[in-house]
Amino acid sequence: MEDLVIQLLRERNEEGLRLLQEQYGNLVRYVVRGILRDERDTEECASDIYLQVWAHFDQYNFEKGKLSTWLTAVSRNTALNRLKRKRADTETLDERDGSAPSSEEVLLRRERTRRLREVVARLERGDRLLFYRKYYYLQSTAQIAAELGMTERAVEGRLYRLRRKLRDQLGGEGYE
Repeated sequence: MEDLVIQLLRERNEEGLRLLQEQYGNLVRYVVRGILRDERDTEECASDIYLQVWAHFDQYNFEKGKLSTWLTAVSRNTALNRLKRKRADTETLDERDGSAPSSEEVLLRRERTRRLREVVARLERGDRLLFYRKYYYLQSTAQIAAELGMTERAVEGRLYRLRRKLRDQLGGEGYE
């Protein structure tokens, strides 16, 4: 089915978009709902995602990963951008500082991100998945607990130990 969806989208056939929504709609809503939490925002964002996929499908590279992986990243990024816009709309001008980060700050942030990715990649599978659920997909502790059959307290405990482990491996500075 994935191959057919890819072929139709490459041909700019609208049937490909319909099949994409049918095949991956639950995945898109699952990722977006974890970030936005509001059902109306989730549905609007999902519509935006399908429009982005249609407009930018030429950016998908099947050699780098599966369609579902690319669609998950597009969904996450679109939902995060929507959340940032929503927060910015509620922020007053007095709260905005207006200063852009220096090139040194940008470089340090990139280096910290690179090191964090390396350490996370070396985690045991269960810890790595927990990390991504909480800090990449921004799922609530309650959602993680329900889906993993754990108590919220158990999830919070694992996350605490995971953060401490990451902080120790990364040297602590800038990773709080």
